[in-house]
Amino acid sequence: MSEEKYTRVFEKGTYNCSHCGAQLFPSGAKFSSGTAWPSFRKALSGAIKTRPDHSLGMTRTEILCAKCGQHLGHVFDDGKECGDTHEQAGQRFCVLSEALDLEKK
Repeated sequence: MSEEKYTRVFEKGTYNCSHCGAQLFPSGAKFSSGTAWPSFRKALSGAIKTRPDHSLGMTRTEILCAKCGQHLGHVFDDGKECGDTHEQAGQRFCVLSEALDLEKK
């Protein structure tokens, strides 16, 4: 597993679910968070489902593809603290690279 596949990629396009092809994140919502995972400030409308995740002794919010249910990662409210300087900064969708395919424009 390589979380780093899309971490440093900032090409224009749309990040799609690697399992079903559903569009998930616009490339313009991606930012450099200083972590090993691709980070996005927002998802496309209706593309993501969430559910509580209490694994590993933590309480987090899991994100899943709304179309097929594939695990994508987690969402946190630390976007500003992780380097997002955009005026809409707030949430950080922390996504596994293996869950994504970039459809370049």
